[in-house]
Amino acid sequence: MSGDITPSREVDCIGLYCPMPIAVTKEEIEQIEVGEVLRVEADDPAAEEDILRWARRAGHEIVKFEKEEGILTFYIRRLR
Repeated sequence: MSGDITPSREVDCIGLYCPMPIAVTKEEIEQIEVGEVLRVEADDPAAEEDILRWARRAGHEIVKFEKEEGILTFYIRRLR
C-alpha cells in the first residue's frame, strides 16, 4: 500500500532547476541498494516529466508520485 512506503534515503531538490533535480536524483539512486526506495521532492515543473521519463528509461519503478501546491514528490524504487 502506498501509504506504507518508507524511503531509505530522501533528497530535497526544492529551489533547484533543470537539469539539477534529475542530476541529483541520478546520483542519489546510486547510494541505495536495489529494492530500496528514494524519496525526491522538487518544485521545478520540468522535473515531473524529466524524473518520470528518466526512471522508466533507467529501469526503476515510480512507486508513488504526488503533486501538491507546486511540490512534486517522487518515490522511486531502485530496480537495477
